[in-house]
Amino acid sequence: MKSSVNCVAKNRAYAAMIFTQFVYAGMAVLSKAAIAKGMNPYVFVVYRQAFASFALSPFAFFDRKQGALLSYNLLSKIFLVSLVGLTLSSNLYCVAINYTSATFAAATTNTIPAITFIMAVTIGVESISVKNMHGIAKILGSILSLSGAITFALVKGPSIGFMKWHPSNQQNNSNSIITAVHSKGDQIKGVIMMLSANSAWSLWLILQGFIVKEYPAKFRLTTLQCFFSCIQTVVLAVAVERNPSAWKLGWDIHLLSVAYCGVIVTGITYWLQVCTVEEKGAVFTAMFTPLSLIVTAIFSALFWREALHWGSVGGSILVVIGLYGVLWGKKRETEKGQNHENTQTPKDQDTTSECSSQT
Repeated sequence: MKSSVNCVAKNRAYAAMIFTQFVYAGMAVLSKAAIAKGMNPYVFVVYRQAFASFALSPFAFFDRKQGALLSYNLLSKIFLVSLVGLTLSSNLYCVAINYTSATFAAATTNTIPAITFIMAVTIGVESISVKNMHGIAKILGSILSLSGAITFALVKGPSIGFMKWHPSNQQNNSNSIITAVHSKGDQIKGVIMMLSANSAWSLWLILQGFIVKEYPAKFRLTTLQCFFSCIQTVVLAVAVERNPSAWKLGWDIHLLSVAYCGVIVTGITYWLQVCTVEEKGAVFTAMFTPLSLIVTAIFSALFWREALHWGSVGGSILVVIGLYGVLWGKKRETEKGQNHENTQTPKDQDTTSECSSQT
């Protein structure tokens, strides 16, 4: 019984990140559907953050780490972190997905591990050494994941015909609003904005590690960030969208999308990521993003009839290999660090005993 509990505690970060990627896959599909069917991207983010703040408020009130103090300086830091990670990243993502597909959005998010890794090494949060196997594995794994994402997005190849049995696939669906074809300029604009969103998100992942040390009440921290982001996005949305009818919600895909993205994505998964960043670090959290690519591709094929190609399958395989390469490197690095600490402890104890005896 005790070993089972230890096993769950040991692997909870992995389970949390796998669950998070399934949730993000649903976010990509539903966000694309809502925005493609006429919902303003900026209004979408406002409702998303409002739903998240409302859903997390009860948990934040009963957060067991209520003793954590909030100073003006700390509130300012949380406000700025919210502006970078939640507000900027979310708005860029929702605007960009209007010019791309859900699968492409998931594919480009695989730049997050590489961007996070580079930022973390530059800042000094993450270490790297080409003299050790785990350092080489982390570098090669990042390269393979990024190469797999590029292959998925650019290399098509023959189409996979496993969805031909679907009745709707036997009809011409070229007029589908979900799979609308955009101009080359719009596609380039979407790619640039999506990469900018990923860069902002990578910076947010790293900054979480610093903020959570100052304010360990994770539920309250996540709620505060969602609340600040809601205020920020309201100001942005009002400045961009002046039509009152754009703010109306009905019992349709718009309400389902903002509720899902607000409660499940922004609320639950953001909190899970804050916990994981504190336990495993920003790079570990970012390295699971390739999984959402595969899940999104399957969801998009099933629900929106987006075609899957063999080139995409090859890219997915590279993504998974790269993912496990980086995770293996991270695990070996952690084990080596723990072994080093264990071997140093007896020496420290001997030194302490000698000092005590001399005293």
